[in-house]
Amino acid sequence: MPDENLPAIPEPGGMEEVLTGEVVGESSQPVRVTAVVLGMVRHEHVRAAGRHSSYIATGAMVAVKRLWESRTTARYERWLRIAEASGDMDRILQVEDALAKFRRDRHQRRMGWAELPLKYIVLIPTIAMAAFGILVALGAAMAIATRHLAAVAVPVVTVARITEWTVIAVSVAWTWLLLSAIAVVLVILYRMGRNHALASGWRLSPKQAEQERGLIVTADSIVLALRNVPVQPLRAAFKEGWVPAFHTLPVRDGQGYWSVFSVPLGVTAEMIADQVGILARNLHRAKTEVWPTDAERGGIAPAGYVAMWTADPGVLDKPAPDYPLLHEGTADVFRGVPAGVSPRGDDIAIPVVGNNFVVGGMMGQGKSNACRVLMLGAALDPLAELWVHVFAYNGDFDAYAPRLARYVKGAEPEQVEAAMESLRELYEEVGRREAKLSELGVLKVTRQVAMRYPDMRPRLVLFSECHELFGHRKYGEEATELATAVIRRARKTAIWQGFDTQDARKDAIPPKLVGLVSVNACFYVKTWRANDGFLGDGSFNAGIRATELRPGRDVGRSLVTGVSDAQFELLKWHYIKSDDEKGIDDARPVIARAVADAAAGTALGGSAPLAIEARDLLDDLGEVMKGDSAPARIADLPPRLRKLAPHWAAYKTMTGVQLIELLDEEGVRWTRTGNVPRLDPEDLRDVLDRRGELDG
Repeated sequence: MPDENLPAIPEPGGMEEVLTGEVVGESSQPVRVTAVVLGMVRHEHVRAAGRHSSYIATGAMVAVKRLWESRTTARYERWLRIAEASGDMDRILQVEDALAKFRRDRHQRRMGWAELPLKYIVLIPTIAMAAFGILVALGAAMAIATRHLAAVAVPVVTVARITEWTVIAVSVAWTWLLLSAIAVVLVILYRMGRNHALASGWRLSPKQAEQERGLIVTADSIVLALRNVPVQPLRAAFKEGWVPAFHTLPVRDGQGYWSVFSVPLGVTAEMIADQVGILARNLHRAKTEVWPTDAERGGIAPAGYVAMWTADPGVLDKPAPDYPLLHEGTADVFRGVPAGVSPRGDDIAIPVVGNNFVVGGMMGQGKSNACRVLMLGAALDPLAELWVHVFAYNGDFDAYAPRLARYVKGAEPEQVEAAMESLRELYEEVGRREAKLSELGVLKVTRQVAMRYPDMRPRLVLFSECHELFGHRKYGEEATELATAVIRRARKTAIWQGFDTQDARKDAIPPKLVGLVSVNACFYVKTWRANDGFLGDGSFNAGIRATELRPGRDVGRSLVTGVSDAQFELLKWHYIKSDDEKGIDDARPVIARAVADAAAGTALGGSAPLAIEARDLLDDLGEVMKGDSAPARIADLPPRLRKLAPHWAAYKTMTGVQLIELLDEEGVRWTRTGNVPRLDPEDLRDVLDRRGELDG
């Protein structure tokens, strides 16, 4: 019985003699052979040889399939099944017509082939006799020329000799010709098989799989990705044999692929967009590299189709190029100003004249930089007049001040009132320009009109952090009405308004204003409500989702609508570097150049000051009661005040009760006759006279 308490390491003195040898028992030869075979099979070179050999078999299958489909109705029957599964009756009829035509043509070809051998059999004796006759005629001519009768057989003998040497040459080279033909066929099959394997994304080497997987987007890869999207009606349709119909097969589009495909009954583009994370994973992409949208909303395809743009891996992480006008050049607000680049690599410009602009998003995502980029481009138009109202004490536009005709910043009551005055001026200016356009007999302000008439030059007004304006307790409602009224009328007058905010609530950026604006931009936001608040109602359901952007990682990138024929652009904005602490702002030298290039007469450096209206209640009452001799009903005085100063906010909602309270504060006596409050003009004049004496 062995000792069960042996030490793990025996003591030196207790070491026994170690014997070496080989255990003899059952043969281990099969195990060794299996290991050697497995090692050979798993070797990289053996696997590579097997993979490349399989391309030939794949090519043969592809060739056979193509040959079979070209000679049979297999293609048409497959198309018919797809059309039936999708319920497309028009497509079914088209396929049936094509199938009937194919069968007729095939029948005619077969009948022609059946008659062909008989025709050649009949012609062979005639051809042979004609050829022999020609040779004899040539021989006779040679015999006459040489005066030797034996020359008659020379052409026949020569042709026989040529035939003999040809047979000998072919018999000698036959093996090499056959091997060459086989090699050419194998090369063709190899190429066909390899292309098929790469296109369908299978049978790649580990290195190829790592480098190439997902790079190429094909119809097959999209169908495979859709099969594995967890949308129940979509999965059920696939089980029943449904296959997507491609309105647009995947085509190269800049740095990505564009495709438009159908979805089955019970499935919407919104449902696909809700699962974009899984769809992107199935296409070997990041979530933000796949953008499925409703094709019908964008006017791309009929209802029931999804338009999808798939970026190349890693494209979205590339920075935008430098601002193109940083060192030289001018801009034209009638054509648009540079904004950034799309993932396709296209330069994107923001249309200005004839359009308006709303931009929003979470703090720190690039909203202010977008406004700086847009206004910097506008500053480089020598004809443009720029106003900027910033409802915050930041220095985003301090470097722009020399080029701005009007620059107001701050969120105090006086700055809000200044913005209201700008809105009122814009509304009146729209009316003046409309009248002048009618007088000139032109439809809209063009660059030629602006160059000829300085008072018709484009005027651009930016309201930054506009939630302070539209959410203001006193002026918010009036600001909304004025801003929307200007947008409705100003399209042909070269007056532009821009608004930016971090808040998407209706009292921060009114929905009716967002609906009227033609260019909308949205950086990352958390909710679909904020998304639709900046991009317009229904944008989220259509797949235009700034919620899919990555906060912190996609800084400087936004979804923009209205800048191209596409439903939206995933825009990477140019960056105008600034650092308040270091006093650095790359816009400063550009603004200096813009000031130097500005056209004569363009308002610069605050040369369009605000004319902020100041009104006195008692003076206005004295004005409206100037001709009164009898006491007037106090309830009738607020309408008269509104008529005197229609834009003065204090009079817009004033009631008789409120006016009485104000009269009491000013020490003005009023009376009550028949329970009706009245104001005697003499009592009002007494107070005005006393105040005048005190002022004197």
